[in-house]
Amino acid sequence: MHRMASTLSGDGRAGIDAALVRRLIAAQFPQWSDLPVTPVEVDGWDNRTYRLGEDMTVRLPTAAGYAPAVAKENRWLPVLAPRLPVPVPPIVARGAPGEGYPFDWSIRRWLEGEVARPERIDDMRDFAVSVAEFILALQRVDASDGPAAGAHSFYRGAPLAHYDDDTRRALSALAGRVDVDRAAAVWAAALRASWRGRPVWFHGDIAANNLLIRDGGLAAVIDFGTSGVGDPACDLVISWTMLSGESRDVFRRTVRQDEPTWARARGWALWKALIMLAQHIDTAPDEAAAHRHVLDQVLDDHDRFG
Repeated sequence: MHRMASTLSGDGRAGIDAALVRRLIAAQFPQWSDLPVTPVEVDGWDNRTYRLGEDMTVRLPTAAGYAPAVAKENRWLPVLAPRLPVPVPPIVARGAPGEGYPFDWSIRRWLEGEVARPERIDDMRDFAVSVAEFILALQRVDASDGPAAGAHSFYRGAPLAHYDDDTRRALSALAGRVDVDRAAAVWAAALRASWRGRPVWFHGDIAANNLLIRDGGLAAVIDFGTSGVGDPACDLVISWTMLSGESRDVFRRTVRQDEPTWARARGWALWKALIMLAQHIDTAPDEAAAHRHVLDQVLDDHDRFG
């Protein structure tokens, strides 16, 4: 396939649109060229996703750092799928660079469901159990040949020390605006709780937009771009970003992780909350408030269990 000059610019999303997808489909998969191409309702940052007809989606990485996920997911999703309690994206085809687009891309089967929102979930406790059971099932899959955590997973599953500088810069930037002493104590505890277990599969981004709801319960898990094999602590972050009260307690009991893993999980949640809060505290008050809430939940959890 001839590689044309990239049309992408800026954050990589501006050059990706339905017209590009139609050109790619026509050039590489002409049997589907008559199918409509429409944007999905909730899109991601790492990839742009378009619905192709009624039964398929087209997924295009927005930057070079996200492109390795295409080969990884195409290789491993068919291995993981039969061992998991809910569906994950079925692979249909892999596209190549072309039409001004510089990366490999993928075609998947459409999975029915809406992204997880509290008002779409019948019982948050049941939802928490389903997510925990998914994580445990994923950890039980043979990981011996899986992709070790690293750049392809944006270091999810790897030691938290990779993000130590980012975290300390955020703490410095937020001095006087959040309780940086408590936050620094949580971060120090996470770094001390080094992972010594056997490598297991992790998803890397167990978050509301990657969990599909149908008929009030968990129906599918999508976006394995940050998945890999290593430390599973990053998959527990949903405990503070989406769950609370009884549903959080049920999740903790069901997922059955040890205390050092929970300490590292608090570190993952803290890192993200701090860097996003530092970025938005003066420019996007609503978004900053959401990250401050996560930070407060993590600090309180550390006081309770740490």
